[in-house]
Amino acid sequence: MNGPTNGAVVGSAEAQRCVVTGASGFVGQALVAALRARGRDVIPLARGEDVGRGFRAAPALGDSACWTPFLEGAGQVVHLAARVHVMKDEEIDPLAAFRAVNVTGTLELARQAAEAKVRRFVFVSTVKVHGENSPAGRPLRETDALAPVDPYARSKAEAEEGLRNLCARSGMELVVIRPPLVYGAGVKANFRSIVRWVASGMPLPLGGCNANRRSLVALDNLVDLIITCLDHPGAAGGCFFAADGEDLSTAALVRRLARAMGRPARLWPVPLWMLRLAAAGTGHHDVLQRLCGSLQVDISSARETLGWTPPVGVDEGLRRAVAGEGR
Repeated sequence: MNGPTNGAVVGSAEAQRCVVTGASGFVGQALVAALRARGRDVIPLARGEDVGRGFRAAPALGDSACWTPFLEGAGQVVHLAARVHVMKDEEIDPLAAFRAVNVTGTLELARQAAEAKVRRFVFVSTVKVHGENSPAGRPLRETDALAPVDPYARSKAEAEEGLRNLCARSGMELVVIRPPLVYGAGVKANFRSIVRWVASGMPLPLGGCNANRRSLVALDNLVDLIITCLDHPGAAGGCFFAADGEDLSTAALVRRLARAMGRPARLWPVPLWMLRLAAAGTGHHDVLQRLCGSLQVDISSARETLGWTPPVGVDEGLRRAVAGEGR
């Protein structure tokens, strides 16, 4: 993994101490490893069975959590911990459950960080605060209106607003990062399903999904942007999309995945109208939208403000993500 591209400022030991919540997660583990490789003092916080295996026990995100012991002397907080999107939520009131963790819990952490004189709070949000699609013909920009659809995205949008208000009052610097789908070794959910389909040699009816475009971000690229945002003076108060800089159609993604795995890409050119009909009949419209709709982001702000360039190209990112698959 390449180092941050911004020429990160090297200051006091206190300024270099970074608290990472959700440190045992998919992104968190990679971030902690990268920070330590750069000689940073990291306080990795996690919950559950990972505690004691290199991670410190974090309180549950909520309005009564005590974070002070971890925040004293820290220069930055990277907040990754969250209640994440689930396909079949069993909560009676999913939005309330998301708000309790992602809004109330986040703001309580930030309030205590401000009181502890933490200099910068980096909040990893989601592209989905803008909705499920990008405008026809152009990628999303960070200044576009927010239009969250599901409870997870709504909670992230509300957390962003609350953090801006809190940081404006306290003087703590806020950085918001909005990634699209993140992929890398060990990824789960939709990307993992596609990898398994390709590895199995199963024919996929996605050969007709050539017109859509979706932005993705390799794990190493997201980690690099987060690290860049820890110290770059231009990041303070900013909001940045994270992506690889090359958008792919669904059919192109399958082909590139197959090539990375050394497998054939078996794609059936099923017309989109037939896929939509099948999806409507089986109640999988949302799945089809995620596969064949467009969701692009413009990373010009990160490029121009931070001088950031994704260090890993799509093909190398896919190669790292699928290493060992299908063999």
